[in-house]
Amino acid sequence: MAAKKKTAKKSAKKSAKKSAKKSAKKAAKKSAKKRTPSAAFMRPVQPDAALSAVVGSTPIPRTELTKKLWAYIKRNGLQDAKNRRAINADDKLRPVFGGRSQVTMFDMTKMVNKHVS
Repeated sequence: MAAKKKTAKKSAKKSAKKSAKKSAKKAAKKSAKKRTPSAAFMRPVQPDAALSAVVGSTPIPRTELTKKLWAYIKRNGLQDAKNRRAINADDKLRPVFGGRSQVTMFDMTKMVNKHVS
């Protein structure tokens, strides 16, 4: 009886190791695939005067524009303390937000799109 238990334990350990190796290989294979960004996101857009006060006047891709906008929001502490999805506008952002003093993250992207060409 004791011999059967030992062999059962050994075979269970071996099968666990094999399944762990297989799952590790699958994870490595998935992470090895690089996602290529869409060409539409990487095309530089020109911010207008209101938006260029926040992110700069040089043409930049939409992805970089969003990163710069979030960096500005975080640097100036404009994210609402209670509702983290809300952005409080300061003097530079109010023209971008259409004169509103507070917008949500989702409305922010719509309003920023109106200020790029």
